[in-house]
Amino acid sequence: MIVVGPELKLHQCGLPKKIALELFQPFVIRRLKDLGHADTIKSAKRMLERRDEDVWDILDEVIRNHPVLLNRAPTLHRIG
Repeated sequence: MIVVGPELKLHQCGLPKKIALELFQPFVIRRLKDLGHADTIKSAKRMLERRDEDVWDILDEVIRNHPVLLNRAPTLHRIG
């Protein structure tokens, strides 16, 4: 799911936070461990499940460094 928004520039796309968290989960887990917020992968995953505040801050940081590529399959869309 890709969302639109009037505040987005032409080269930007919107992505719901829950989907972004799932997409970038390995990077967020590694960053949680690197920063010392979690000692193990299991504890980092628990933080993701609880949606701790640190998780959202780290997700924002991770997203800034990882571009999202979009692909629209033209054969799936009849009119356009």
